[in-house]
Amino acid sequence: MARPKADLPAAEAIHALADGQGRLALRVTPGARMQGIALSDGQVEVKVRAKPQDGAANDAVLALLAEALDCAPSQLHLLRGATSRQKLVQLP
Repeated sequence: MARPKADLPAAEAIHALADGQGRLALRVTPGARMQGIALSDGQVEVKVRAKPQDGAANDAVLALLAEALDCAPSQLHLLRGATSRQKLVQLP
């Protein structure tokens, strides 16, 4: 059975939550059952299936965020939070 596609909000809604310098704060849940991005109370919550081992969850977060923003994952840069659930990402 195929896994359902991730639930992704509009790119404009995600960009609206970034600060003036294009930085976006994320709250990440690794090892989740379903992947997706949710916007709630001005915060971006990202859930990925990847486990937090050897940076796999960080790579999955950037890939999912890039898919939602319709850009390449290489255009996104993790500025802070490599080992934390709270992350700061630089958007293109």
